[in-house]
Amino acid sequence: MKILFTKNIDQSILSQQLGEDILVDCVEVIKTNPIRINSFDLKNSSLIFTSVNGVISFFNNQFKPNEDFTAKNYNKIYCVGEKTKRELRKNGFGTFKVLKNAETLSKFIITHCQHEKFLHFCGNLAIDVLDKELPLQNIKYNKVTVYNTEEINPLVPEKYHAIVFFSPSGVRSFANQNSLEGMTLFSIGETTSNELRKYTQEKIYTSVGNSLVSIFELIRKTVKNNL
Repeated sequence: MKILFTKNIDQSILSQQLGEDILVDCVEVIKTNPIRINSFDLKNSSLIFTSVNGVISFFNNQFKPNEDFTAKNYNKIYCVGEKTKRELRKNGFGTFKVLKNAETLSKFIITHCQHEKFLHFCGNLAIDVLDKELPLQNIKYNKVTVYNTEEINPLVPEKYHAIVFFSPSGVRSFANQNSLEGMTLFSIGETTSNELRKYTQEKIYTSVGNSLVSIFELIRKTVKNNL
């Protein structure tokens, strides 16, 4: 069986997780570039991070959150996914709330956080769930673009039994020049699966968590069940 991962992953990790019977190739379908912006006062704002790149670029631009809940004007930090949470912790910050995807974050904010003001540090191609839903509920929300995502649109002539996707922009980049028909499709999270459904009627296997561990578990389970 041959699987294509749409991001570069260490071959030793792939062999360890998937075994020798599954042949794996990797191709990058997107690339990210940080943007240099002037930091500003985060006073009275809650912060949203939906990607690791958003966290990295935020701190590279010298932003300084105030996470002291006993002080005035502290910043609540909301994030999507465990990887994003871990990146925040690397920089010495915790999270007020961690949600599995942008849709569940949007619902949580609408239900519980009506009176907060939000700054979302993200890329230029960030999913638009939050900026569609939150303003409709009169919730103050602004995006701050701190990195650019470029869709590479590679042509992949080789045929694979399955393809693994990690983001909506990765789906768009791959689907621009390649067909998704006749292949088993693995997706990391429901947001990516929703993007895949725009391009194909094939069955999509969606991981429960937004992590490599979850996608490896899903692939092993699916292969064991003979697809």
